[in-house]
Amino acid sequence: MSAGKCRHCAEPLDLLFADLGATPIANEFLGANDVNGPEAFYPLRAYVCRNCRLVQLKDFFRPEDLFREDYSYFSSFSETWLRHCEEYAELLIRREALHTESLVVEIASNDGCLLQYFAAEHIPVLGVEPSKSVADTAIRERNIPTKIAFFGEKTAQELNDSGYSADLIAANNVLAHVPDINDFVAGFRILLKPDGIATFEFPHLLNLIEFGQFDTIYHEHFSYLSMLAVERIFSSCGLRIFDVDQLPTHGGSLRLYVCHEGSSRESSSDVERVRGLEINAGLDKDEAYVEFAEQVRETKRTLLSLLMELKREGKTIVGYGAPAKANTLLNFCGIGSDILDFTVDRSPHKQSLFLPGTRLLIKSPDAI
Repeated sequence: MSAGKCRHCAEPLDLLFADLGATPIANEFLGANDVNGPEAFYPLRAYVCRNCRLVQLKDFFRPEDLFREDYSYFSSFSETWLRHCEEYAELLIRREALHTESLVVEIASNDGCLLQYFAAEHIPVLGVEPSKSVADTAIRERNIPTKIAFFGEKTAQELNDSGYSADLIAANNVLAHVPDINDFVAGFRILLKPDGIATFEFPHLLNLIEFGQFDTIYHEHFSYLSMLAVERIFSSCGLRIFDVDQLPTHGGSLRLYVCHEGSSRESSSDVERVRGLEINAGLDKDEAYVEFAEQVRETKRTLLSLLMELKREGKTIVGYGAPAKANTLLNFCGIGSDILDFTVDRSPHKQSLFLPGTRLLIKSPDAI
């Protein structure tokens, strides 16, 4: 990607969506030996393409710099997400009549928390996951076959040449994480059977704007997605959205059902309905994006006023959870140990580490 150009259509990026200052990489947690040392901060600015309406980070990172072998996010430590995965598997098995001769592939399969529910029904599965630490957990603890690689046209072709062709490809909360979004989506066209489907889940840009969810912006998220933008991207790769669900996960998400352009699957009226919601909210024009930039600044002022008042009253404040979005919020607002005593997280992989930037200690929830 050339600096300052849209990662989909290559048009110049000059319309600012949110400027969150300079922050560390959100999942770059610090160990005890690092907490007193130096730390890199990078600009965190999101822009919207005036041509295709893809909201995206202007500053580019190599994916291997962000999703390393020791990536610290393990999906299975969220009970809410496990329930979501189980319900997804039940729905898609029933909807697509999947059976022991079908193949389900998940892109960014993490520790196998989704694929385990298909495997339990004796449906063949394959995970594709770039981070070795979580992929090894899927292989070792759940017996989920996993290819350790970044997904795109090259990986899809390698799998296809090896005899893999998918009835269902799941891509939950990964589309926003890929720098080369055109190459990534094109891989689905290669790996998907002629009448197969792919599903994509991602936080809905409309909710991000309407509910001020700027903390979902961080360096690992290259794009912030609307129906208007992704329809264009899929179409350019020979794929078509034929149905959509609105979900409560991650502050309000979309689940898109996608097929080959020439598939006989009929389009649901929900596709037109969600597209209409975005147009009514002005996501096809500049004004909605400009107004959001000021909304972010006002949220910061309001939150800091609340926390300062509580501290002056002698209250003790701690955090619950240590997700990446917390690090965006804390660093942008300048909330550190002068306000929060510590935070907690259920994942033992994060406990005893320190949040990037703020250096707050992560404890077990028992500490509360």
